Amino acid sequence: MTFKTVGILGSGIMGSGIAEVAATAGATVIVRSRSQATADGMIVGLEKSLAKSVERSKKTQEEADAIRSRVSATTAISDLAHCELVIESVVEDLEIKKELFAELDRVVNHEAILATNTSTLAVIEMAMHTSRPERVCGVHFFNPATAMSLVEIVRPITASDETIARVTEFALACGKEPVEVKDQAGFIVNALLFPYLNNAIRLLDQNVATMEGIDIAMKGGCGFPMGPFALLDLVGLDTSLSILDALYAEFADPHFAAVPTLKRMVAAGKLGRKSGSGFYDYRR
Repeated sequence: MTFKTVGILGSGIMGSGIAEVAATAGATVIVRSRSQATADGMIVGLEKSLAKSVERSKKTQEEADAIRSRVSATTAISDLAHCELVIESVVEDLEIKKELFAELDRVVNHEAILATNTSTLAVIEMAMHTSRPERVCGVHFFNPATAMSLVEIVRPITASDETIARVTEFALACGKEPVEVKDQAGFIVNALLFPYLNNAIRLLDQNVATMEGIDIAMKGGCGFPMGPFALLDLVGLDTSLSILDALYAEFADPHFAAVPTLKRMVAAGKLGRKSGSGFYDYRR
């Protein structure tokens, strides 16, 4: 493991998943959460995830116990001070992220690398809110982090070769397949994926086929593991809208302009699996 101590800022699905991945690779991991309740919830979720791995014979009980022992949760950002790598994984809001990077820069030792798990936003915007832009980059894991193999290593124009090399080694140590990408909105995957998802909603609005029919067609015709509407619900319609808005803001390409139906569903609180309903209903 390139980094002995890794800090994670954010205890949601992505933050907890990255924490498990890093701890499995041998790092000591400190997860900072906004409240004690969410910090405790992250630990409970980690323990459940490890228990499932033991049940499925993917890990021994001894391995699971060792991984659990390497992860701790805190509500104090100052507890990340001695981490060698800190990965921010909070809400996709650029202003919030810029404020957090400025705070991390003040708190975390100056030799540490600060990374963001953003899926779309410009990393340079965060880097320039620190006094160490050469040590700031993107390390974009995919959901679920414990299962998905890809990590996009995002290089802003300020990042040093050493920074990119070290985080690439980190991703490899975590058993992932890193791909270096330019720092532009959407990187590789989301820049290709979200116009497709957006256009699926457009086809539905045009009554080309039913929602179920479009999902079946893309699974059967393209070999995708799930159709676009099931995927939108999994990602979250609010997250999907934010990503499309960020892509459109950068490129002004009409393919990135979110269709009105998506905006109205988000306004109605129909966010997908997280809210219980989106394109499909999960409350039954």
